[in-house]
Amino acid sequence: MIALNDLARQTRIIRDHVDAAVARVCDRGWYVNGPELAAFESEFADYCGGGHGVGCANGTDALELGLLALGIQRGDEVVIAANAGFYSATALRAVGAQPVYVDVDGSSLVLNAPAIAAAVSAATKAVIVTHLYGRMAPMRSVRTLCDERGIALIEDCAQAHGARQEGRRAGHWGDIGCFSFYPTKNLGAIGDGGLVLCRRADVADRLRQLRQYGWQQKYVSVSGPARNSRLDELQAAVLRTKLPLLDAWNERRREIARAYAGVANADIAHPDVRGDDYVAHLYVVRTPFRDSLQRHLQGAGIASEVHYPLLDTQQPVLAAPDSWHLPESEKAVKEILTLPCYPELADREVRHICDTLATWKR
Repeated sequence: MIALNDLARQTRIIRDHVDAAVARVCDRGWYVNGPELAAFESEFADYCGGGHGVGCANGTDALELGLLALGIQRGDEVVIAANAGFYSATALRAVGAQPVYVDVDGSSLVLNAPAIAAAVSAATKAVIVTHLYGRMAPMRSVRTLCDERGIALIEDCAQAHGARQEGRRAGHWGDIGCFSFYPTKNLGAIGDGGLVLCRRADVADRLRQLRQYGWQQKYVSVSGPARNSRLDELQAAVLRTKLPLLDAWNERRREIARAYAGVANADIAHPDVRGDDYVAHLYVVRTPFRDSLQRHLQGAGIASEVHYPLLDTQQPVLAAPDSWHLPESEKAVKEILTLPCYPELADREVRHICDTLATWKR
């Protein structure tokens, strides 16, 4: 069976470097808020184009702490998409802000400026743009819109490490960029991890307080609501080892994506795989006959999955009925299917997946 993702393959290739990073931390005996974190925060910020990096425990904490650092409060409205896994909505629920759901572009499945503009009101304080499946949203127009309306722009970059638009990395367009280093990400740790990239030093200082009890100094809390959310030294050390390899890994992902996109089947719609603003975090096709295609792939020994099977507005945890009109999102959620796409896939496996797609008949 070709797995949707095989994390052990990557680790085997770089095992000596990972072991050395872990040993370095263990030998030092400093496991939280130490030199590895400080180095990774600086190195990752430089990789993204500058600014300040503030590590935290995971990507969802990055969104929540980022909202708080920008002053988003209970009752504030924040524009988001509904097709990105409920992660932004979870952060909004934690701070008490209200999601305003906007439909996505029917082709790219990300937000665009005209749709956002139609949803902005006097209560809107921010927009969270999710770079879904490794495809960046059109950031120049979204940035311009947010500047004109005086609202904060937050990038959810959990699926877009290393993507570039107009030469500018994901995370460097927004007031803040929120990253996850969950193990399956393009840049993944060996556990949970997250980071907020921000332009302003005062926002970074507030983030550092909010991630550790609101401390100004040890045991002296001056900011809140705060939490304990730290990227530990082991994860930071491993991420430092992997960061120099990210661009090559992304290019291999694009190579695989281009191979899949070259398969002609009238019942399969492929994503746009062109450009540096796509890093193929997930390769997601669309078909009205998803169950049939998934059975065909399973029969050929190929795993697949749906990212994501429910819109935010359809989640059972929400007591209120779905009152949002999101036709493109609602159509896509019934058709999307994710194929294996990770750098360690062998060429023969890629060919087998391509052949299987080509021979499928609904």
